[in-house]
Amino acid sequence: MGREAPRSDYERVAAASPEERAMLLRLLGADAMTRLATRWQHRARPAQLPPPGAWSLWLVMAGRGFGKTRLGAEWVRAVAEADGSARIALIGASLHDARAVMVEGESGLLAIAPPWARPLWQPSRRQLRWPNGARATLFGAGEPDALRGPQHSHVWGDEIAKWPDGLAVWDNAMMGLRLGHAPRALATTTPRPVPLLRKLLEQPGVVVTRGRTADNRGALPAAFLAAMARDYGGTRLGRQELEGEMLLDLEGALWTRDLLDRCRVRRVAAEGGDMNMGAEPLLRRVVVGVDPPASATGDACGIIVAGIGPDGRGHVIDDASVERATPEVWARAVARAHHRWGADRVVAEANNGGAMVESVLRAADAGLPVRLVHASRGKVARAEPVATLYEAGRVVHAGLFPLLEDEMCGMVAGGGYAGPGRSPDRADALVWALTDLLLGRMAQPGFKLL
Repeated sequence: MGREAPRSDYERVAAASPEERAMLLRLLGADAMTRLATRWQHRARPAQLPPPGAWSLWLVMAGRGFGKTRLGAEWVRAVAEADGSARIALIGASLHDARAVMVEGESGLLAIAPPWARPLWQPSRRQLRWPNGARATLFGAGEPDALRGPQHSHVWGDEIAKWPDGLAVWDNAMMGLRLGHAPRALATTTPRPVPLLRKLLEQPGVVVTRGRTADNRGALPAAFLAAMARDYGGTRLGRQELEGEMLLDLEGALWTRDLLDRCRVRRVAAEGGDMNMGAEPLLRRVVVGVDPPASATGDACGIIVAGIGPDGRGHVIDDASVERATPEVWARAVARAHHRWGADRVVAEANNGGAMVESVLRAADAGLPVRLVHASRGKVARAEPVATLYEAGRVVHAGLFPLLEDEMCGMVAGGGYAGPGRSPDRADALVWALTDLLLGRMAQPGFKLL
């Protein structure tokens, strides 16, 4: 059996118990303690460390406060300290951003540099020089042609989703990434569906790291995290800026996110139902649309509440859907939505279960005003007239409904469903409700009353 390789001081300290660690640090002395404290490998979360393998592009898409700047600065520092011949391009959305965030920021290269390997900052030359000869030069994405000509061994592009003319900047940077034996690039950003980010995600061999603001809770004030969750939790902005999601639109989708954002208004109240502070006038009529699951433990039961406002527009006011629930559970959820909003009708699809659907609903509440409908066309086909209502400005969303809107944006005209989950249950319930409210009995395509 071979002998175990000797450990470095750093590995010994990292593997020790708290008591042993304290003793080892005393024995190592102040200088070793200082060096240990600056070792990123011992402080970073796993998602902040470079991925293994021979990758050429590392793309980090994460929410604000995740630690992307620190991650990028530590990667550049490690490259520079290990290779005196390194020539690194630091590209920010602007030269000001590159200097203020990547170099001089609280998590920038100057702030994280240890005293024995601190680079010389030459603002007039837009350059950092390390004691071993490594150099990093700043560029702003507002000047793509500035990257024509310079050659680099490494590139760090920060907040690339903010770059003006991002494709041109990236292409110029990649054409100059040709020094050294293994050129590499790191791109860090809060995701937005811009052409550059779409292109990078489609490239083969790209290593993608995703993360949320909450992943860095140990380094962020609790009050900040609570405020972000309160103000932006569940919103589209929160999903993008805090959860690090990139919300894309499908080609040919019946609904786009921009369209839904244009259709958004304040909360409303239904007569006999909830009244919200600052609500618009009471809705004249309210319907609960229901898309029951095909089995007791299968897809979600879509339950969407909508009404007609004084302006004649349809108002989507609640998503009361339930996931993988028994018939008794989803029927009770329908009854709660009906009573909460003072609905005058429950429109439920009866393709799966027929009379059973009505009996389950009436078992939950014998007084429910149930209308059963039978779909003769697919979900996407019968959704198309309702999507037209949105384009005509005849439907608004009173607030944001992320799960429902994800499904809506996954329905493709003339095609099928490409959204989350197996079936657009919430979107189908929406179609039943709005068709009943706005298209009328004779104009309802793809279904008939039972």
